[in-house]
Amino acid sequence: MLISSTKVHTDVILKQGGDQMIKPAQLKRGDHIAIVSLSGGGLGEEAFHHELVLGEHRLHELGLEPVYMRHTLKGTQFLRNHPEKRAADLRQAFFDDSVQGIMSAIGGDDTYRLLPFLCEDEAFVRQVRTHPKVFLGFSDTTVNHLMFYKMGLATFYGPSFLADFAELGPEMLPYTKHEFERVFKNPVISKINSSDRWYYSRQDFSVDTVGIPLTAHVEKHGYMALRGHGVIRGQLLGGCLDSFYDLLTETRYVGESSVTTKYQIIPQVADWQNKILFIETSEEKPKPSLYEKMLLRLDQVGILKAVNGILVGKPQDEAYFEDYQKLILAATASYQTPILFNMNFGHAYPRTVLPYGALASIDLDAATVTIEEPYFSK
Repeated sequence: MLISSTKVHTDVILKQGGDQMIKPAQLKRGDHIAIVSLSGGGLGEEAFHHELVLGEHRLHELGLEPVYMRHTLKGTQFLRNHPEKRAADLRQAFFDDSVQGIMSAIGGDDTYRLLPFLCEDEAFVRQVRTHPKVFLGFSDTTVNHLMFYKMGLATFYGPSFLADFAELGPEMLPYTKHEFERVFKNPVISKINSSDRWYYSRQDFSVDTVGIPLTAHVEKHGYMALRGHGVIRGQLLGGCLDSFYDLLTETRYVGESSVTTKYQIIPQVADWQNKILFIETSEEKPKPSLYEKMLLRLDQVGILKAVNGILVGKPQDEAYFEDYQKLILAATASYQTPILFNMNFGHAYPRTVLPYGALASIDLDAATVTIEEPYFSK
């Protein structure tokens, strides 16, 4: 499918987003969910075939029908060389009336390369706003979430196909499965509880490890209030800290920050006012010195000062668990920002689903998180 050649000024396309978000309808059993490879293309490699089959089976168990877009399974090299094809797949998913939901296959590191093909496509932006669909993913999918936020679409920071539905153990992680099932429900108020266990990440994804469960550990900490008392409220906005840093610097790819600036993918300071920032670190497990730099960059663009509070995801494998706590407290000391640490979202196993733009409350004394509005339009 070709990307529309229609071009408009980016300030016209990206003027929305913020307080009044466009919500999609919740999913229901029997719905089709498009799997899209928006960054890494591993799902199309033969080495991942056993995971593809397993992921399909898990979605079928939940009553969902996975469908693949034209280039989803083209493989790593093809998709790295053709960001426009990745963008075309996302476009196809929104224009296909038989598709009700969209899920990222996996993260990666160059999702930003899709932005010119999507942000300047007036027909795509209009379709997103007039035919909203459930969109899920995490990690570098942060870039897609921020793009949709600018367009005004409420999306969901949550499970991806390979990381969660294709989990090689005998079953999908129970907490992740339970939290994903939020896509079928739409209560007015939802409490997000801590998982009672966490898991070491898997290092071997070969077919020989099918049926071998992840190593589980009892959750000894739960949600941890690092600073603050009482209840704070704000709309949720955030993503993977590593992706934010990449978007704001030239650290990974030359030119990435200029693309970010052109399309204003990072919300302006005014957009961060009264928000609750949620951030988490990637599987690269950034060293404390890099974590400090990442937080400093967020501070330099005014994010840390503007927000009402911060939710921090559990680091994968509890890497630098105490170092990260000390560093985020230091980075926000002058603002005395309330912080809740060790929440189950992002790269650590298991993970919940966080709705972009939804009003959330954090009770720092009780260490609880509540979403105070429906996730979906109906």
